[in-house]
Amino acid sequence: INDPWDWVTHFENELSNYCGYNHAIACDSNSNAIRLCLNYLNITDTDIEIPANTYVSVPNQIILSGNRPRFRVIKWKGLYPLGDTSIIDAATAFYKGMGRGYEDKFMIVSFHFKKILNIGQGGMILTNRPEFNEWARPMIYDGRHKDRMYKDDEFDCVGWHMYMGPESAKKGLEIFNSSTIQEFNQHCGSSETYGDLRKQKIYEEYI
Repeated sequence: INDPWDWVTHFENELSNYCGYNHAIACDSNSNAIRLCLNYLNITDTDIEIPANTYVSVPNQIILSGNRPRFRVIKWKGLYPLGDTSIIDAATAFYKGMGRGYEDKFMIVSFHFKKILNIGQGGMILTNRPEFNEWARPMIYDGRHKDRMYKDDEFDCVGWHMYMGPESAKKGLEIFNSSTIQEFNQHCGSSETYGDLRKQKIYEEYI
């Protein structure tokens, strides 16, 4: 570790190897990771089918990105796809080789304190697409480059503030390399875990 940001890189590398992907982009939350992927895929004004029983931030990010969630009765455990997008919400799953069968997808995991690798906050996008990895780096860091001092940086894009800090990554590495994480970890969520979002008035127009 020569620089605090090395903790983030090391954490990303360990998890990409464990999950079976070529690239991992650590974010400040699973929710923002979903939003970032929708933006990259240029998905707007689209109906996206999701389980009626899931966490509230999933339909929120779909709406905030200019799309429409369509709630369906879908039984799931650990992970599920966001409609016909290439995004897999794996917030409640985490196990070795979880990318098998999803090689062409964006797999999004969560590090919320109720999740398996429970840092307390944060998320990660797992992908095999080098072009996305290159695009996402400045996008999650306000358009900046982590290898340059602020005063010397030529900003790359109008980015979001979505990055994971070194402190969270260091904690994540400690948990990942502890006895808590096995080759297979029981899923910590399913369609039985969450209430039916169709009962919420704010989503009436999407039912």
